[in-house]
Amino acid sequence: MHLMNPRTWLATLLVALLLAPGLTHALFEDDLLDPDDAFALSAEAIDADTVRLTWDIADEYYMYREQFDFTPESDGLELGEAEIPDGEVSEDEFFGRVETYRGQVQVELPIKAADSTSIELTARSQGCADLGVCYPPHFQTVSIELPGLPSGNGETRADEDAGEERSALGDLGSLSGDLGAADDLLEPEKAFAASLEAISQNAAILRFDIAEGYYLYREQLDVRIAEGDGIELGPVNPPDGELQEDEFFGESQVYRGQVEILVPVLRDADDVSDITLAIDYQGCADAGVCYPPLTQEVSVSFAADLAAEADTDALPETGDGAAEDDEAAAPVTQQDRIAAQLADGQIWLVALAFFGFGLLLTFTPCVFPMIPILSNIIIGQKNLTTRKAFLISLVFVLAMALTYTIAGVFAGLAGANLQAAFQNPWIIGTFVAIFIALAMSMFGFYELQMPAGVQSKLSQISNKQEGGTYAGAGIMGFLSALIVGPCVTAPLIGALLYISHTGDAVLGGIALFALSMGMGAPLLVIGTSAGRLLPKAGPWMDTIKAVFGVGLLAIGIWLLERVIPGEVAMFLWAILLIVTAVYMGALRTLPDNVSGWYSLWKGLGVVILIYGVLLMLGAATGGKDIFRPLATFNQPAVTATGEQSGPTEMAFTYVDSLEDVEREVARARENGQPVFLDFYADWCVDCVRLDRTTFQDPRVIRAMGDVHLLKADVTDNTSEHRDLMRQFNLFGPPAMIFYDRDGNELRNYRNVGYLNADRFLAHVESAIGVTP
Repeated sequence: MHLMNPRTWLATLLVALLLAPGLTHALFEDDLLDPDDAFALSAEAIDADTVRLTWDIADEYYMYREQFDFTPESDGLELGEAEIPDGEVSEDEFFGRVETYRGQVQVELPIKAADSTSIELTARSQGCADLGVCYPPHFQTVSIELPGLPSGNGETRADEDAGEERSALGDLGSLSGDLGAADDLLEPEKAFAASLEAISQNAAILRFDIAEGYYLYREQLDVRIAEGDGIELGPVNPPDGELQEDEFFGESQVYRGQVEILVPVLRDADDVSDITLAIDYQGCADAGVCYPPLTQEVSVSFAADLAAEADTDALPETGDGAAEDDEAAAPVTQQDRIAAQLADGQIWLVALAFFGFGLLLTFTPCVFPMIPILSNIIIGQKNLTTRKAFLISLVFVLAMALTYTIAGVFAGLAGANLQAAFQNPWIIGTFVAIFIALAMSMFGFYELQMPAGVQSKLSQISNKQEGGTYAGAGIMGFLSALIVGPCVTAPLIGALLYISHTGDAVLGGIALFALSMGMGAPLLVIGTSAGRLLPKAGPWMDTIKAVFGVGLLAIGIWLLERVIPGEVAMFLWAILLIVTAVYMGALRTLPDNVSGWYSLWKGLGVVILIYGVLLMLGAATGGKDIFRPLATFNQPAVTATGEQSGPTEMAFTYVDSLEDVEREVARARENGQPVFLDFYADWCVDCVRLDRTTFQDPRVIRAMGDVHLLKADVTDNTSEHRDLMRQFNLFGPPAMIFYDRDGNELRNYRNVGYLNADRFLAHVESAIGVTP
């Protein structure tokens, strides 16, 4: 029987998952309801001074809280401030962060109607369908009989513009499936025709020819490189547009007719001459239909005979708000750049690139702790051959890679971090206990073995197959990926961003699998070599077992650092090093006529003993960093008045929710301070490294002295923590978020992963302009 290749099976499964939502969308995209049916309005008088408006919202539709507005239609009618309930906070593709309603929403509206028996008012609202189609603002006029007269719920009637709204809705319904299908609505490429012209070796003009009856939003324009290796863009500052009170976005700058935009191109004469730009934009038709955000690609060639510098007379105007557009010139974050490369790349090039990223992560805390775990599995085998060592290592690495891939695809599609769910004290404590038991066995205190009857049965099975050994290796690879090495790095976040934004679980999954195999390739080499090079029996084997036993204990302490205080962790490290040094003979007198290897062994023991004592002193004085055990002895400088000359640590304000973040950002804005938000967890290796190294550096502490410091500790991974990370489109810590002094997030200066002090200082200087 022919078996399906595992890779083909995995790709088929992922494609099926990917196509499911797409098929659903295709079946229902043409079934848009009329706005009066999607958002049915009724009204009634609660008393003579208050009316209640109730919207019954159809399934798979929602309404925006910010879009409600009310206008009196009856003479002498005055309206008070509407009492609008809080909605569900979400990140909307049209309006950014908004509050929305589903099912039903009721609004109470104070009124003052002089001697009126009935009133009329018009309610403006706006909503969308889950299909991704946003209705234009909708106006509904209701008549309401006041108490004391024949009563009844007000009946909704369309206002005099209802015919035009239904026509616009028809256009919008066609727009949801294919923008070019409506008779009265142009395709976006024709309504907003973009072209690119090179005017020098370092500048080009982006030109939009906008059809009559259409307009383009200045604020929605963004330009980036789509194709052109080694090419970067300078600051793009579109010219000021025509001010317009827009029904979709309020007061906005818009362009009509034609607009030319200067695009600085940072390139040398020997760089590539052909580039392609991706233009993000959004526009509307005067008919009341707003196009969704769109992207159009335009190409240009830089001829060799072009001038080196552009003629200033030929340059188009730029806007007065250049300072406000600095973020457009900010560097693209590494994770976003990787996500873009993933979207543009070919599948095998993507796999090769991510395999290379994985190799670069090999000797980081993501992978290095797995070496003693795999070595322990191999060294405990009897009748070990190179082939068996290779197969055990391969099973371990494949289990680890598949776990990373499945967890990553799940995180990208569902916005959850599966690994974070395993970072609680009970799971970590259980894993540490297993490591301690294995280490004690390595030291020869006891021998781990099953009862004789079970051993006999397993021996009969093992004569036919080696499944038990491989199953154990697979289980350890699975657990190691989830518990030992939960690392958030730029390549990982790039792949997750691609999956979450596009839903392409196949290509994203292939990238994650390649990344994991790159991380596991050195483990495969080390495991196979251990099987071939390690001694088979004798005193050397006892020494090797003891070394791996110490390694297992070290991994146990390293895991415990995520859930215990830093001082306690340093004390455990000190105990491990001191006891190890004693076993190495550090306190014994060196006999005469010993070999050089014995002397080297004792010398290493003495060094380990000294460092263990230093760690003990550091733990006793409150130290937390095993690489700087005596840091607490470095007293800060003191002025003549006896005061410290500056801050001695980074004083963070802790936040748990988006409301906390917004409140603190607003406070910083009032004080004219930039904001630094750090996402942290005790179980995040790089987070702990940042806290114990980078954030302890005196230069970093001085540089961040005037910055409002926020820390989101997501150790417990509560639903509130997950919501907060989802709002920032994060999949786990560490992550660094920056806000300028006006409270605007500097999106392009986000950083995911560890930065040493020098790189961190360079990054914050570029982002918020602070220096030591």
